[in-house]
Amino acid sequence: MIRLLVFMLLAILSGRTVFAAVLEAGPGKPFAVPSAAIAKARDGDTVRVAPGEYEDCATIRQNRFTLEGAGGEVVMKAKTCAGKAILIVAGTKVTVRGLTLANAKVPDRNGAGLRAEGGELLIENVLFLDNENGLMTANDPRISIRIVDSAFVGNGHCRPTCAHGIYAGFIGLLRVEHSRFYNQHEGHHIKSRAARTEVIGSDIQDGPSGNSSYLIDIPNGGAVSIDNNQLRKGRKSSNGGTAISMGAEGDVNPPGPILVRGNTFVNEQERATVFVRDFTATPAQLIGNTLAGQVKPLEGPGTVR
Repeated sequence: MIRLLVFMLLAILSGRTVFAAVLEAGPGKPFAVPSAAIAKARDGDTVRVAPGEYEDCATIRQNRFTLEGAGGEVVMKAKTCAGKAILIVAGTKVTVRGLTLANAKVPDRNGAGLRAEGGELLIENVLFLDNENGLMTANDPRISIRIVDSAFVGNGHCRPTCAHGIYAGFIGLLRVEHSRFYNQHEGHHIKSRAARTEVIGSDIQDGPSGNSSYLIDIPNGGAVSIDNNQLRKGRKSSNGGTAISMGAEGDVNPPGPILVRGNTFVNEQERATVFVRDFTATPAQLIGNTLAGQVKPLEGPGTVR
């Protein structure tokens, strides 16, 4: 018994949660809306949200924290916090899963479904729908984001400046796995200034009405791995000449390998396009990609195998 009390005291003094709680939000639950539960939660807790639509927003400041849908369709929409986003994540080791984040709009025209401002963040099975930016980040090298089994649909605009499906600032890592991007408006499906960007096993396409600029934009270089994705550039693309761009806004990130491997790319336009346009000093390595339509594999330094 004494040993248990000592353990609990040491855990409290070190800032660790001893007993994590599950706080439930939704109709008939202790908290009516997600933000009310999040406001009461502590480090290590989980907020579980019942199916329904919530015109609600929240800032997550807790660490080692989970916000999740409890099955069914859980939608947070149309309300933003701090003029930024439906969800602002300022804590670290945070997981967000099983939600839809929709219709984020702010006066600055860069409202996000989720804005990442903390440390490690896992996004799993989240739909970003019809926002100005789907996901946006602060500029902080401590931020590391992993996105898994999620979808970005109908996000973006360029009035007066561009918003994107994902807009990652100067962060440590952006990793996108097995996710879907569709019907992006004017901006890029993925724009990443991260020191390392990884896009793996995902489906990125404009569709018949999407008019994105680039499918993937890596404007400041860095380490890049784009592997085993399905990529399609649509007929209404607002920047038809390039599918994947590297370093177009200055090659300022620490250099790393640029690997583009095992992807299938289809150019649906009636004009030619460049699959990878590399403005960096690092030669791009294109390995085992399958290209269809009028496509030039590479413009800039690198090799095609």
